Amino acid sequence: MATQATTLEMNKQLARRVPEDIATEGNLDLIDDLYTEDAIEHGPFGDEHGRATIRKSFEDFLATFADFSATVEDIIAEGNTVAMRVTLRGSQKGEFMGTEPTGQTFEVQNMVFTRIEDGMIVERWIQPDTLGLMQQLGVVESPTP
Repeated sequence: MATQATTLEMNKQLARRVPEDIATEGNLDLIDDLYTEDAIEHGPFGDEHGRATIRKSFEDFLATFADFSATVEDIIAEGNTVAMRVTLRGSQKGEFMGTEPTGQTFEVQNMVFTRIEDGMIVERWIQPDTLGLMQQLGVVESPTP
């Protein structure tokens, strides 16, 4: 049982390095250390296959939201999967989804499930509050109740 608990803790530490070290600190070189070569990220705007594509996505995102930060609020691990609730914050400094920079700030929730095999990330499912993000950036209006 101690080995399983140790593995779960190691998986949680690995999974949280993406929002904390890669996204918040901008340490993109960690992608090669944390992800398998053929890793997949499933996000609201489509899937990204392989380290190079994942790195390019982070580069583009961080260029758009230069003051971006991600705070892990909750983290749970079971088997080879880690679930996290993460608060995302930043302001739009570059073009995003065809929208010119608004300079507006945002704070939204994000749910991330990370699958780990042999100490490496093989797959992540990312579900940010995209509607909340777009509303806070002033790109879309809030629906009228």
